[in-house]
Amino acid sequence: MSMSVKVSVILPIYNVEMYLDECLESVKRQTLKEIEIICVNDGSTDASLSIIKKYAQDDPRFIIIDKENGGYGKAMNVGLDRASGEYIGIVEPDDFVPLNMYEDLYRVACENDLDMVKADFYRFTRDSENGDMSLVYNHLDRTDSWYGRVFDPSSEPDAIRFIMNTWSGIYRREFLNRYQIRHNETPGASFQDNGFFFQTFVRAKRAMILKRPYYMNRRDNPNSSVNNREKVYCMNIEYDHIREILMAEPEIWEKFKYMYSLKKYHNYNFTLNRIGDEFKKEYIERISREFKRARDKGELDQSVFYVMEWEKLQFLIRDPEGFYVKYCLQSEHERALERKVKRLEKEVDIVRSSTTFRVGRFFMFIPVTIKNWLKKSGNSEENI
Repeated sequence: MSMSVKVSVILPIYNVEMYLDECLESVKRQTLKEIEIICVNDGSTDASLSIIKKYAQDDPRFIIIDKENGGYGKAMNVGLDRASGEYIGIVEPDDFVPLNMYEDLYRVACENDLDMVKADFYRFTRDSENGDMSLVYNHLDRTDSWYGRVFDPSSEPDAIRFIMNTWSGIYRREFLNRYQIRHNETPGASFQDNGFFFQTFVRAKRAMILKRPYYMNRRDNPNSSVNNREKVYCMNIEYDHIREILMAEPEIWEKFKYMYSLKKYHNYNFTLNRIGDEFKKEYIERISREFKRARDKGELDQSVFYVMEWEKLQFLIRDPEGFYVKYCLQSEHERALERKVKRLEKEVDIVRSSTTFRVGRFFMFIPVTIKNWLKKSGNSEENI
């Protein structure tokens, strides 16, 4: 590629034929033309590779890396090693990006000499019948105090509170290579972007977040890790990996250990809500033991938690059985009742739309009409 690449966009691709055209088209049509689009096909068994090749035939900016399946982390690292751009962007292949995203982010990064710049984003779902899109705006900073200013994440642990993602921004490639920031490559694991997120925040010296939404993050892909109810301990594995990275340098660990525990608590709760009911009791017992160890080692700080979060965490540590009953069995019972109500409502709708119901309602209506007419007639006679 003869042009100077401003942004290398990496797409780790595995069996996403249903969504891939929309994704690739959105990257191809970026207003920033000096990009390379690195498509890492991670052993797809559907038509994903054929779709990528179709785009590469017409656009030399597409680079195809076809490899055996090795998982998200490995695919991302292969793409990072191949990238040549000044900055790195990441796009999940079932998502898409607005046409001006990389031009805007690159301009802000250059104007402010940033290691990374990130922006707010949308989460979306699509109606399977009519294609209508439902959007939810996600603010990276819920305090509204970080937007639009250069800050040093490596000296401000509170910045870790931002919503975790790796794809709503761009990263200076030299910065990633200098600190050897890469993804965990545990085969079959998921949520390996969490470690990448932590590494960028504890290392970056100049960062900025923008109060403008760009990236479009899909939430209705049934094959996504977010919707996989059987991937139980992937988040735990990833947080063991993050702990090892942070503890490798005692100064970094001491600075970020409390925010690490906070993020672990948030993501373990996310996992608890995601996994199947049959796994919840065992999972609660495990994370209760983890947080007991964290408490005993002085890795928990009440001041970084909200009051309700801290009380819930103490309950989890003190009484995992009671925690399971309160937050899982009761909610499971409520969900069962909700499903029963919906089923009954559906049955009622079926009955109401039936011919038998409409005919019966008609004949029931006649006596009422006659009765009202007679009553009205009687009242009229009395007034004569």
